[in-house]
Amino acid sequence: MNYQEKPRFPKNFMWGASSAAWQVEGAVNEDGRTPAIIDLNSQTKKPYADNSVAADHYHHYLEDVSLMAECGLSSYRFSIAWSRIIPDESRRVNPKGIEFYNHLINALIANHITPIVTLYHYDMPCWVDEKKGGWSDRRVIDEFEYYCQVCFENFGDRVKYWLTLNEQNMQIVYGDWLGVSKGCSDWFKEKWKINHIMNLCHAKAVIACHRMVPGGKIGPVPGYVPIYPETCNPADQIAAMNAEELTQKVWNDFYVFREYNGFIRRYWKEYGIDPDIRPQDMELIQQAEIDFIALNCYRSNVAKAADKDSEIKELQLNKSGKKGEFVYPVYPGIYALAPNPYVQTNDWDWEIDPVAMRYMLRYINDHYHLPMMITENGYGAHEEIAEDGGVHDQQRIHFLRDQIFQVGLAIEDGCEVIAYNPWSFTDLLSTGNGMAKRYGLVFVNTTDAEVRDLKRIKKDSFDWYSKFIKSNGKAW
Repeated sequence: MNYQEKPRFPKNFMWGASSAAWQVEGAVNEDGRTPAIIDLNSQTKKPYADNSVAADHYHHYLEDVSLMAECGLSSYRFSIAWSRIIPDESRRVNPKGIEFYNHLINALIANHITPIVTLYHYDMPCWVDEKKGGWSDRRVIDEFEYYCQVCFENFGDRVKYWLTLNEQNMQIVYGDWLGVSKGCSDWFKEKWKINHIMNLCHAKAVIACHRMVPGGKIGPVPGYVPIYPETCNPADQIAAMNAEELTQKVWNDFYVFREYNGFIRRYWKEYGIDPDIRPQDMELIQQAEIDFIALNCYRSNVAKAADKDSEIKELQLNKSGKKGEFVYPVYPGIYALAPNPYVQTNDWDWEIDPVAMRYMLRYINDHYHLPMMITENGYGAHEEIAEDGGVHDQQRIHFLRDQIFQVGLAIEDGCEVIAYNPWSFTDLLSTGNGMAKRYGLVFVNTTDAEVRDLKRIKKDSFDWYSKFIKSNGKAW
C-alpha cells in the first residue's frame, strides 16, 4: 500500500472494537442466565472449547474496559445475551442480567466510550426454541419484541446506537453450521419462511427503538463478502451477481427499501418456494425505516458460471486452520465460488483482501445512500505468548493498517462512514474454531485444552492501534 496518500478521517469518527456475548462473556450458568441454542451448538465443535468460559468477560469486564480506555477506544460494539435478560417463558426480567449490562454500559460511558449494542448475536434462548418454536414459529416475533422493549427501557437512556440481528443473511446461508436449520425437513425452501420471520423481528425492533429511545438510531448488521466475477465472461458476471443477491443483496435491499426485490420473487417462483408472507406483514415492515447500515467484512469471494448439469456442492468451511481445506460451493445454473489467485489467504483459507473494504463501502453507498459503520473486520491467527512475555502479531498490524487505509479511501470517495470496530478487542471464542483462532488486540491466556489464568496481555497490535486511533488516523 502507498501510505503517502494518508486519507483523512472525520473529526468525530468512532474508533473501537467488537465482541459478542456468547463468545466473550462465559458465566453461562451464573446469575440467572439460562441456556441458549448456541451454547449447545458450541459444544459440538470438538476439539474446540465451548462458550462456558470463553474470555470470562463477565468477571473481567472492568479490567477489559480499563484496557479499552488505555487503548483510546471511543466506541465498543457488544451484544446482550437474550437469556441473561429474559431467562424463561414467564417473561420475568432477570435483575442480575440488567445489573451486569448497566455496570458495563456505565463503565464504558465513564471512560468516554460509546456503546453500540447488538440485540441478537446467534444466542436464541433454549426456552424460546423449545416453548415457542424458535425461528420457525411466528410466536418468536412477540417474544423478541418484548425482549427488545426491555432492553430499550433499561438501557436506552444511555445507549443510542442499536443493531438488530447480527448477520441475518449468514444465519440463512449457513443455517446448518449455526444451528438455525434445526427441525427443518427441507432447509432449501423452509429457510425463506424463517428469514421472513426474522425480517418481522427486525422490523419490530426498529419500530420499538424509534418509539422508546429518544435520539436512538438503529440498523441491521449484514455479513458482507464482496464477490468478483472470475473472468470478464458475461456468464461469470451474471454468476457473481447471482451470488451477491443470494448471500447479501436480497437482505440489504429489504432493510433499506422495506420490500422484497424482483430477483428473489422470481427465484421463489422458479423453485416453488412460499415464504409465507401474510396480510399486514409488509405494512408493518414499511414502518421500519433504518438509520444506518452496520457491516461485518473479513474477506472477498470470486464467482463463476455453473452449468445446470454440474454437481451440487455445499460450502464447507475450513475447521482445522490447515490451509487448503475450504470447499467452494457449486449451485448448478446459479453460481459457483472459486479461489482468487490475486490475493493471499490466512490459515483458514479466508481471502486477505483490503480492497474489498473499499469496494463494499462504495457499493453500499452507491445503492443505499445511508451512513455506515464497520462492526466486524479482523485477522484470525494461531498465537501464543513469546519467550519475552509478549504477543507479536505483526501480521494483524499489517492487516488492520491495510483495511483502515481502504476505509479512509472510501471516505474520500464520498462514503459516510461513522465508525470502525474491528473484531475483536480481546481474544474470544471463534464461531467454528474455538480459542485456536485468535482475533484480539489483547491476548487472553486460555486455550481449548485448558483454562489457564485468563491473564490479559496487550499484543503488539494493541500498541499500534492505540497510537493510530489517538492520532485519528494520522500515525500511519
